[in-house]
Amino acid sequence: MTDILGGTKAGRALAVTPARIASLPNLPLFHKLQGRKVVVAGSSQGALWKAELLSASGADVLVLADHEVGASLYRDLAARPVSGPVTILPREWTEEDLDGAALAVADIADRDAALRFVAAAHAAGAPANLIDQTDLCDVQFGTIVNRSPVVLAISTDGGAPMLGQSIRARVESVLPLGLSGWAKAAQKWRPLLKQRFRSFQDRRAFWQRFTALAWANVDRDPVDADFGALVGGVNPEQRNGIVTLVGAGPGDPELLTLKAVRALQSATVILYDDLVGPAILELARREAQRVAVGKTGHGPSCSQAEINRRIISLAEAGENVVRLKGGDPLVFGRATEEVDACRAAGIEVRIVPGISAAQGAAASLGFSLTERDQARRVQYVTGHDTGGDLPATIEWKAVADPDTTTVIYMPRKTLEHFTAKAIAAGLDPETPAVAVASATTPDQGQVSGTAATIASFAADLPAGAPVIVILGRVARERPALATDLPEYSQMSLAS
Repeated sequence: MTDILGGTKAGRALAVTPARIASLPNLPLFHKLQGRKVVVAGSSQGALWKAELLSASGADVLVLADHEVGASLYRDLAARPVSGPVTILPREWTEEDLDGAALAVADIADRDAALRFVAAAHAAGAPANLIDQTDLCDVQFGTIVNRSPVVLAISTDGGAPMLGQSIRARVESVLPLGLSGWAKAAQKWRPLLKQRFRSFQDRRAFWQRFTALAWANVDRDPVDADFGALVGGVNPEQRNGIVTLVGAGPGDPELLTLKAVRALQSATVILYDDLVGPAILELARREAQRVAVGKTGHGPSCSQAEINRRIISLAEAGENVVRLKGGDPLVFGRATEEVDACRAAGIEVRIVPGISAAQGAAASLGFSLTERDQARRVQYVTGHDTGGDLPATIEWKAVADPDTTTVIYMPRKTLEHFTAKAIAAGLDPETPAVAVASATTPDQGQVSGTAATIASFAADLPAGAPVIVILGRVARERPALATDLPEYSQMSLAS
């Protein structure tokens, strides 16, 4: 009897063809140019940028700048080279200039002259790069992300250089500058490690511990004590795990801070609130365990004490825990309770603030919370206490102040009572007000009214959606704000 793969009951071995790599338009290589001669011909911003890159790689750069005016373009670079020296000759290139060159770069508009340059480079044994003439290029310059000695190069085969720039911008946003220091430490420690460990498995275990420590500590430089602890089989900051309280912002994943994204991508366990949407959780590393610990309305939910116990238990087990909260964890996010619990248990805890719901709602509607001549201060108040009722400690005279913007969090069940108390304390019933549901998300909805009417209007917002109310003169109605703005882009010199 044969199984569905063509084997037998006895388990006959199958001939399996391994998957091949997809075809590549270019082979990405990293070229060692330290101390080697490189020629740059031409006088343009593109040629200048290539000369700077080549100097940064340690090459001895010879610039043939056509004439004195062209040579002046390179004077600052020659006076202060990035790394390798830059020599300028204010004349046309010759075939003899290419002798001994490891690479030849030129910006030559005339096609016949460009072909002659390529032929001369090949005769000298040097690959050629012609700026903006990709069909004549033996090699191309990619868009670079520099965390030296960590270097990433991005290529679109010359077809979409601005796309390459945008990819670089996104990579830059999640690749912390501090990785450079850890990569330099790895270079320093690698020969020492070979002296300590002959076993490949032992060295691999070291580098696994090193990598975890580096990602968890990109905001500090490594020290020699780290090496000693890692060699001893201990991650010096991971005897217990680390807890990071992270603000997920009001809902739009693009409003996360870079530090928040990095925390998500280094977490092993994420405890998240109901207000955190799936698009934000998608930014976490795939292997991270995701645990919902949110509170829905005033119904059954995970208690704060239980959340604290989970955080501490996971951290004591060595997990890198992210406590992910909607908005800013420092604004009605019970951050203090979780921070105090961690400190009492001897667990290291960090806080990454986020854009608050108030900021997100105001930005989405296009107004300032502290508009000049309209609001001299802004105050955040909660719409309910721990029992779900209107808090008894609200300072109603402060809410009634006409020069104040009041932001009310979680007011669905108490808004009518809230506005009635504020009006009774002296708030003008005609004070503008806006209620925003699911701020900054595709599901955002809002209704505008006054202090006297906003409660009835807000009742029409989608059931279950998180709502925030902004009360004050800044909330007056105004034309809608354009939100689909073009991304910033810059001229690419990647070819």
